[in-house]
Amino acid sequence: MSDAQKDFRDLLHAQRVWDVPLPRFDPSSAPAAPLPLFHAWFAEAVAAGQTEPHTMTLATADTEGRPDVRTLVLHDADERGWHFATHATSAKGRQLAARPYAALGFYWPAQGRQVRVRGAAVPAGREESRADLHARSTGALAAALTGSQSEVLGSQEELVRASEAAWDRARAEPDAEAETWTRYVVEPREVEFFQGDGRRRHVRLRYRRDGAAWTRELLWP
Repeated sequence: MSDAQKDFRDLLHAQRVWDVPLPRFDPSSAPAAPLPLFHAWFAEAVAAGQTEPHTMTLATADTEGRPDVRTLVLHDADERGWHFATHATSAKGRQLAARPYAALGFYWPAQGRQVRVRGAAVPAGREESRADLHARSTGALAAALTGSQSEVLGSQEELVRASEAAWDRARAEPDAEAETWTRYVVEPREVEFFQGDGRRRHVRLRYRRDGAAWTRELLWP
C-alpha cells in the first residue's frame, strides 16, 4: 500500500458520524401521508442549522439502464410531489425522457436524518416551467442561458465568454426565455424517512402508495 493510500484510509477511518445529540422519532405518531412529515422534518433541519437543507440527490438511469446521480436544489414539495428543474436537453433531461422515473435523496446529518423518494418524473407544463425560471435569481437565469448543459466544453475561456454574455442578457432581459428549461415533478410511489440512532437502532418508516391512500411500514435498519 502506498503512503498516499494509507494516509487516505487513516483519514477516512478517523471520521465520525453524528457526533451530536440526535432527536427521537416515534413512527407511531407519524401522519397518514408523507408530505406533512417531510415539511416538518425540513423545518426542523433548518432550525438545527443544517447547511443547504434544500439540496438533494437525484438518481436517474440512461437508455441502457445504467444509473446516474447528481446533487441539485428542491424547488417545491406539494400534493403533486417533489419539484426540481433542469434543461430537457441536459443529460438528466434526456435520461428522464427515455426512462421517466427518478429517485431523490435528502441527507440532514445535523439530525441524523434521511428522506428517500421514488416515483415517476413528470414534466410540468410550459407556463409552469417558464414561471419557475423567472422566479429564481439573476444568476440562476444567467446559468440557464449560458450554454448547452452536459455537452462537451471546448475550453474554460469559452465558458467565461458565454457566461458573461448570459449575465448581460439576464440583467437586460429579466424575462428572457430558455426554451428547454423544464420543471419536473417526482410523483411519489414510495417515501422513506430514516432517523439515525447512536446505538444503530435506526428507525426506518416507509410510506407506500396504495391507490389513493398510503400504507405505512417499518423496515429493518
